[in-house]
Amino acid sequence: MFDGPFDVFALIIAIIAILIAIKASSQAAELRRRFNTLEEMFYAQRRQVQPPPPLPVQAQVETPTTAATEPPPLAPEAEAAPPPLVTEELSPLPLAAGPQADAPPPLPAPAPDIREPGFEERLGTRWVVWIGGLALALGGFFMVRYSIEAGLLGPGVRVFLGGLFAAALLAAGEWTRRKESISNIAALPIANIPAILTAAGTAVAFATIYAAYALYGFLVPATAFVLLGIVAMCTLAAALLHGPALAGLGVVGAFVTPVLVSSGKPDYWALYIYLAVVTAASFGLARIRLWRWLAVTTIAFAVLWLFPGLDTEQVQVAPHAFHVIAGFVLAALLVVCGFMFGPEIQDGEIEPISSGALGAYLFGAMLIVLSSAHADLALIAFALLVGATLLVAWRASAATGAIGAAAATVFVVFAEWAVRANPDMLVLPGGPIAGIGPAATDSSVTLHLVTAAIFAAGFGIAGFLAQGRSNSAIIPVVWSVAGVATPIAILVALYARIAHLDRSIPFAILAVLLAAAFGAATEALTRRETRPGIMISAALFATGTLGALALALTFALEKGWLTIALALMSLGTAWISLQRPIPFLRWLAAIFAGLVTARIAYDPRIVGDAVGTTPIFNWLLWGYGLPAASFWAASLFLRRRADDAPLRMVETAAILFTALLAFMEIRHFATGGDMISPPSLLEFALQVCITLAMAIGLERLRLRSHSIVHDVGAIVLTAIGGLISVIGLLILENPLIWRVDVGGAVFNLLLLGYALPAVLMLLLSYAVAGPRGKAYANTIAGGALVFALAYVTLEIRRFYHGPILSTGPTTGAEQYTYSIGWLGFGVVLLGVGILVNSERARLASAAVIALTILKAFVIDMSALTGVYRALSFMGLGIVLVAIGWLYQRILFRRQVAPPPAPQSGS
Repeated sequence: MFDGPFDVFALIIAIIAILIAIKASSQAAELRRRFNTLEEMFYAQRRQVQPPPPLPVQAQVETPTTAATEPPPLAPEAEAAPPPLVTEELSPLPLAAGPQADAPPPLPAPAPDIREPGFEERLGTRWVVWIGGLALALGGFFMVRYSIEAGLLGPGVRVFLGGLFAAALLAAGEWTRRKESISNIAALPIANIPAILTAAGTAVAFATIYAAYALYGFLVPATAFVLLGIVAMCTLAAALLHGPALAGLGVVGAFVTPVLVSSGKPDYWALYIYLAVVTAASFGLARIRLWRWLAVTTIAFAVLWLFPGLDTEQVQVAPHAFHVIAGFVLAALLVVCGFMFGPEIQDGEIEPISSGALGAYLFGAMLIVLSSAHADLALIAFALLVGATLLVAWRASAATGAIGAAAATVFVVFAEWAVRANPDMLVLPGGPIAGIGPAATDSSVTLHLVTAAIFAAGFGIAGFLAQGRSNSAIIPVVWSVAGVATPIAILVALYARIAHLDRSIPFAILAVLLAAAFGAATEALTRRETRPGIMISAALFATGTLGALALALTFALEKGWLTIALALMSLGTAWISLQRPIPFLRWLAAIFAGLVTARIAYDPRIVGDAVGTTPIFNWLLWGYGLPAASFWAASLFLRRRADDAPLRMVETAAILFTALLAFMEIRHFATGGDMISPPSLLEFALQVCITLAMAIGLERLRLRSHSIVHDVGAIVLTAIGGLISVIGLLILENPLIWRVDVGGAVFNLLLLGYALPAVLMLLLSYAVAGPRGKAYANTIAGGALVFALAYVTLEIRRFYHGPILSTGPTTGAEQYTYSIGWLGFGVVLLGVGILVNSERARLASAAVIALTILKAFVIDMSALTGVYRALSFMGLGIVLVAIGWLYQRILFRRQVAPPPAPQSGS
């Protein structure tokens, strides 16, 4: 349908213009209708509040006749409204003495016309006009196309006629606007005909100029650029008269013009000077008409225009810096509420567009710094914008949200600078990330250090001085968060860049000085009078004190102390929350616990290969033990106030680090310090024992704390112990299946891996018997029985086969010993059950003896020969008879009723 770019572009522009006009016209009509309704209600209420003065006595006689024949005229605003319907008769009012009673009551105000327009009204007053505007624009485009296809007119005449048609549409729009403004008749809720005609005219003007440039070559790029820009600016100016439809079309056309007119050698200075003019005009229009959407659209287009020049090897920093600085200044002057020429706003409110506008240009400045490899000019421009953000937010609280954006961009800039000099931080399985690493274009370290010092001091001092300046609590809290977090983040980034995460006494001294500054700020804020947000800010500065001290410890010691430092920050924050009951501090303690957990997930060994080979007393003890102790202590502090989500997070971290400490130390001990070697029977045995012991401890603890975390943690540890027992001890490292050296005759791995877990399972079953339910406890007791029987069996095999149980044949004597051992084990269980009156032990005895009977008839009868077969069955029979006697005589002894006494005769 469309043969060239002219047709496609023209149609797109026309459709955009019509759609914008439709939306704007509908909004204007709705606002006009609501205004008329409110005006009618106002006049009606005014007539009811101010009754007419009493008439003279002579006039009072004539008043009823006059009022009955000639009703008073309606207000001009309500002439189009239908009269109210009368649904019931009005009874005559009794006459009261006095002239006021003889005066007629005021007539009720006519009901406002709030009905929705019907289909016919919409069709005749709106849809026809909108479709007509679209038809006008398309008609001009199609006429040019027809002239091209038929060869009727030359290129010059076509361009001339297109311009003439555009001028005619613009003139018609202006004429209809003037005629409408001259009329005294109130405007009906119809489509905005002048705006639609003007939009169609500007669309045709855009298309005509572009055709003269792109299709026919009548215009050089510079001339076309200027003409298209003039049309866009005129469209924005016309929006002052015609409404938001033309504003949308103008801003789109203005920012799209550089795309339409391009050259092989882009001139960024010309582009960004042009965009600065367009941005100023758009922001000015948005300020005059209070069109927030126009300001947001302009900012979005301006930021998007920053990207084309950033993907080249040699970034032209100067024009890009001019672009973000000019946009930032214009946004501060015209968009930020309460600052310079910006709109008014209530004090103490954070306005999203005011904060977002400054944040968007800060984001652009950050991109320039990162793309230019931290060029000096880019960093200076970024520092200027950050300082300007602090100044604007200090004067206008509506832009306080930009403080957070400034702090975030500062951290990103310095963190990327640190990573650029330490590519090993981003090592992936495929190697370091491409493009990361020091380059010859990197700016000087001195400039970064000076800038970092200015940023840290600026954010910290401003965050302290901003306390007490606002009646809203959120304003000083935002300032204090930035004042605490930014210096700490900058210090960490500089430490990573310069000290490469190694020990550094100078950085430790800086951290101590920072902690002292935060401590002084905390002390000063606690002595001030109570103001909104000052308590939260004092708590934040106190937390910063703990954080800086933890960093000092980290900088002065080894790498793994960072984990310990963060854990101590969680403990310190929990203690501060006990002194200052601020909900945010509880969440902060939980956040620190989450950071430590994430740090462990990144490197479970904490210090890499420098864990050491000493059992127990190695870096794992400090890296996991101190955080675990910190989290347990923090949970005690937090529990004194409430049982909430932060407490549960810290309790979860405490249980997690305790379990990880046990598992990691066991692995270190079992592997001799080689943390990547395969597991062994010793490791599985120790893990099962420790896990079951911790589950027993949590079962006891939860009865006192009533914590859901302790409750769930006990179940999870029990499940983990069961899985390791079954998979690890009975399958993966079972000495009957695999070649495993179990050690000595009595004190060996069998005692550790099967006997001790059986005892712990039995204790756990008794610990959960009441609170958890009978089925849960019996399941654990069943596991204890299985492992106890496995220990008896494996010890018998160890007696016949030595340390390696998986080799050698099974003799008749060995089979007979198994039967004797199982039977003896069952008898022992029965004896224990009788002595302590335990039904569970007696049932376990019955299960073992039943298994022994099954073995005798299935295995012994076929495998044993000679005297062993006879002795097996004889011994089994004797034991069974003895058991029956015990049950009859001791457990279930029948009470024989005494004979009845003889009755004496009467």
